[in-house]
Amino acid sequence: MSTRRLRSEDYNDYSSTDVTPEGSPPAGINGFARPESYQRFGESNGTTWYQTLIHLLKGNIGTGLLGLPLALKNAGILLGPLSLLVMGVVAVHCMSILVKCAHHFCYRFQKQFLDYGGAVMYGLESTPSAWLRTHAIWGRRVVGLFLILTQLGFCCVYFVFLADNLRQVVSSANSTTFDCQSNRTVTLTPTMDSRLYMLSLLPFVVLLSFIQNLKILSIFSMLANLAMLISLVVIYQYIVRDIPDPKALPLAAAWKTYPLFFGTAIFAFEGIGVVLPLENKMKNPRQFPLILYVGMTIVTILYISLGVLGYLRFGAAIQASITLNLPNCWLYQAVKLLFSFGIFFTYAVQFYVPAEIIIPPLVARVSERWGWLVNLLLRVVLVSITCVLAILIPRLDLVISLVGSVSSSALALIFPPLLEIATFYTEGMHPLLIVKDVLISLFGFVGFVVGTYEALVELATPAAVINGTSTAGQ
Repeated sequence: MSTRRLRSEDYNDYSSTDVTPEGSPPAGINGFARPESYQRFGESNGTTWYQTLIHLLKGNIGTGLLGLPLALKNAGILLGPLSLLVMGVVAVHCMSILVKCAHHFCYRFQKQFLDYGGAVMYGLESTPSAWLRTHAIWGRRVVGLFLILTQLGFCCVYFVFLADNLRQVVSSANSTTFDCQSNRTVTLTPTMDSRLYMLSLLPFVVLLSFIQNLKILSIFSMLANLAMLISLVVIYQYIVRDIPDPKALPLAAAWKTYPLFFGTAIFAFEGIGVVLPLENKMKNPRQFPLILYVGMTIVTILYISLGVLGYLRFGAAIQASITLNLPNCWLYQAVKLLFSFGIFFTYAVQFYVPAEIIIPPLVARVSERWGWLVNLLLRVVLVSITCVLAILIPRLDLVISLVGSVSSSALALIFPPLLEIATFYTEGMHPLLIVKDVLISLFGFVGFVVGTYEALVELATPAAVINGTSTAGQ
């Protein structure tokens, strides 16, 4: 399928109350199209419900999951799981808001599909404020910017994760045995700096980024999901054994560390950027709401269970990724490699979104003869940028928290409720619904400000070791 199908059309600055982009007036009462005259986007060669579910799980299950035990340490053994459940419910609700608003404008303007930015732009055009209607195009641009920051931020985290786990496997290879029961001290072999591991991975990630078809990526996603599923099963069977007495763990941690929990938790719910693209690519998009709720229910249960059990098992010694706490035997070293394999292919799924925002407009400026070359060169540049940023800040836990606070909170919590107000306010909204949306956005904004501040403060702290992990020279 052409990548053009996923991109928004070249929107013109037209009034949403006059004519549709195709030039015909919207049918039906109050500008709504009659359902029988509208066909939701779908193609015979689109993705199936199973492929879409795979992509949805792949877009949400990544390094954020493995960082949740440390996140619970920053929140407390009681406050952490409760907060994670609330954030999960709110995040999924915001995803459904985004889909609902996109559907509303698709029906209203007889469009086949809308992306996140297009929905926000139309939402601003529907507000009673003349200034917002005039500057509606900036809504699309701001969302595009945050999508780029978020998805590329995920990609930076993946580089750090891969380097940390590969470095640990290599450095302890000479001491690794088949005995997973012994608690002997491991003698680490000197190895490359983690930043050199990132550079070593760069050519392979660049080649992976050249894959531009979601149906092809679904094959790799399935393999990645299988590898990560096997890894998670092994991790679960280890952490549920010999759980120490949890009485020493605080029910609620200090409020100063709670913003770091917020950033990591909202980072974990990292899939809102792929929600509309996945629906747009479906063979039968009417199945998507069910896929969304089923998939995100699985994800939320997984998040809470691994976070709680991981924190209970390792307590204050928990590291930025729970894989770094696993014993030094070949079984658990293989787990690290398997999960790294899954994260490697997850990079391609997360990279898909910013690539579709940045590259097509630039490729359109050159002749068709050189378009393919410019496309590949831009992909090389973008992947290299994520690698360089990861090298500059090779601290997995704080990079996760910073990316989550800065960009994930805006896309997942702040924008969707405001979009719902903009979309339906002129058609009449219940005051309680408006209050609900405002509270969700305020919650996201406070988390954005405080979480970003605390993450930057921690990054500026020249401590030698934080959370059991070296802060420099890893």
